[in-house]
Amino acid sequence: MREVDPAPEFFSSLPGADEAVVPESEVKRLQAQVRELERLLGKKTLENEILKEALELAHPKKRTSLPGLPLKGDSR
Repeated sequence: MREVDPAPEFFSSLPGADEAVVPESEVKRLQAQVRELERLLGKKTLENEILKEALELAHPKKRTSLPGLPLKGDSR
């Protein structure tokens, strides 16, 4: 009588058994890359907000009236 190796059943029952195994060094490298990209995104978002505020200060939105209607206080 031949013994059956229980290892395949054991490994197939583990959570994520159908997922590829990735070396820990690759996981750490990818995590570092994600952190760097998140840092850069935050920096660019802050830069964008500062530039928007500067643009609003440099070119405030002009109040416009409908064509043909006088502005308040206009005595035409």
